[in-house]
Amino acid sequence: MHPDALAARLACILLGYLFGSFLTAEVVARVVSGKSARQLGTGNPGMANIMAQLGKGAGLLTLAGDTLKTVAACGAAYYATAPLIGQASILYAGLGAVLGHNYPAWARFRGGKGVAVTCVWLVLYLPFWGTLCCIAGGALVLWLGYLPLGAVVIPALAILPAWLSYGPESGILTLALAIIMFSRHYHGLLRIRQGTEPRFSNAAIQNEQLYHSIFSPA
Repeated sequence: MHPDALAARLACILLGYLFGSFLTAEVVARVVSGKSARQLGTGNPGMANIMAQLGKGAGLLTLAGDTLKTVAACGAAYYATAPLIGQASILYAGLGAVLGHNYPAWARFRGGKGVAVTCVWLVLYLPFWGTLCCIAGGALVLWLGYLPLGAVVIPALAILPAWLSYGPESGILTLALAIIMFSRHYHGLLRIRQGTEPRFSNAAIQNEQLYHSIFSPA
């Protein structure tokens, strides 16, 4: 790899990390409640926790901020480095944004879980396939009611499309993203297996009840 291309990739990761380190949930929580996001609910500085504790408006504002910072990171990286590395600028900036959101240095590397940032990044990088992956993950969450499942399925589904669209480098970095998401949601997946993970929606509970009413013996 040419040194300039390597430097451009590193610059994209750093730029993405700086943007990603801005935790929208922390700002929204302090403005709305006067408390840190870590003092609310699960303590996770993300949209789901903020929405559950402070309402839909605060949750949507958090989502908007996380979307904006991801778009800004990828846009700035593309503008600065696309002549050297093309679409890879979005690939590396998005990965940096996820790392910044999940492991912000200013918060002792204790950040969010990166679901919204990951989804926005995938849609920017792989508009068609990324959107389909997000829809599939969202449908799974609505059907079963478990957020951790959707969080790990979305990037996992994107690995093959990324590889086929842009080659091994893209596939490997998307795999790295999937591993990051799995590590962030590992405990949630364990709780699902143990039956202690809370459901996201009543519809999922109704679906399970319907399933058992049809297939369980009388």
